[in-house]
Amino acid sequence: MEQVLKTCGRKASEVRILYPPPDAILLPMIETHPFGSFVPPQVKYLLLGSFTTKEAFDDTKKEAYKWFYANGGRNQFWPILSIIYGRKLEIRTEMQELFTVLNMALADIIYSCERQKNSNLDVNLKNITYAIDDINQIIEKNAIQKIFFTSRFVETKFRQVFRNVIQKHSNIELVTLPSPSPRYAQMTKEQKLKKYRELMPILQQ
Repeated sequence: MEQVLKTCGRKASEVRILYPPPDAILLPMIETHPFGSFVPPQVKYLLLGSFTTKEAFDDTKKEAYKWFYANGGRNQFWPILSIIYGRKLEIRTEMQELFTVLNMALADIIYSCERQKNSNLDVNLKNITYAIDDINQIIEKNAIQKIFFTSRFVETKFRQVFRNVIQKHSNIELVTLPSPSPRYAQMTKEQKLKKYRELMPILQQ
């Protein structure tokens, strides 16, 4: 379909705007994870999230997206960790330093997906490809004691997709944290903070 518009205030020049025909098949836009995984030396723990939010793929906003869960928005993950560990966590190097001293790797279970309804909700992530090889390598090459999940959604998907890993490494403790998303309103930030204090590793001085 083609629409013809005439410009104003000049001689009859025409601007042609092309639209896909009504019966055109539009291919889904697949987003690929921009950060991969972070694996410091002597890893004992692994923290798994789901996938980056839409801001990481928005040219006007992605510069503010510093790292995992630091999208310049209201996600409570890094503010909570900043409080319980008493550290400034505003730039990527500060975040990576904390995970290094915690002996904790960081990754998301989803490698690529289609985002429906332009939504950050995990339930609107479709056509998912899981980061199976990456996560398997982290677990196989390191003496992982605990795997932490940033939400019940992540835990559920991990149990479905990585069933063989759970069976093979039955000694690894699986720990589910309260979702740091502000949309998870069943708990206040203070309640989430208390739970993180109880569940996250102690920082060795």
